Amino acid sequence: MIHIGTAAPAFSHLKAYHKGEFHDLSLSDYKGKWVVLFFYPRDFTFICPTELKGFATHETEFQAMNTEIVSSSTDSEWSHKAWFERDLPMVQYPVIADTTHRLSRDYDVYNEQDGLAERGLFIIDPEQIVRYALVSSGSVGRSVKEVLRVVKALQSGDLCPMEWEPGQETLGKA
Repeated sequence: MIHIGTAAPAFSHLKAYHKGEFHDLSLSDYKGKWVVLFFYPRDFTFICPTELKGFATHETEFQAMNTEIVSSSTDSEWSHKAWFERDLPMVQYPVIADTTHRLSRDYDVYNEQDGLAERGLFIIDPEQIVRYALVSSGSVGRSVKEVLRVVKALQSGDLCPMEWEPGQETLGKA
């Protein structure tokens, strides 16, 4: 089980589709950066492309905050390639092919009965510590704007009240 404030489950040499090519991806590639790692159930579905496009639309905002986006599903890199080239060319961040389901299991989002990853999202700090975790029903898409808000709040180092936005008063230092 993932615990806030503990080391993110490491992964290494996982196949990923990224900008038209296949790459090996490791969590250690992102040391010194914030990471938004999100899992989605399947390629070629209905809600998943809305989220994938949403993260793509806001990718430059995340990068301006020293934050990289990485996504994952249990589909193969070949499935990712076919879907992303056809329907999601705007997605420029890597998409992991978790065909062994190990990554989904390590992040405790694997649905054994359906053989897929649930909608999980993890914010990992530059020291590779989990700072935020959210797992939701597959029938409900996530809010990318809320993820941006949470990254900003975490990076502030302050105690941030509900609905806090940058520029608003905080409750002091965390």
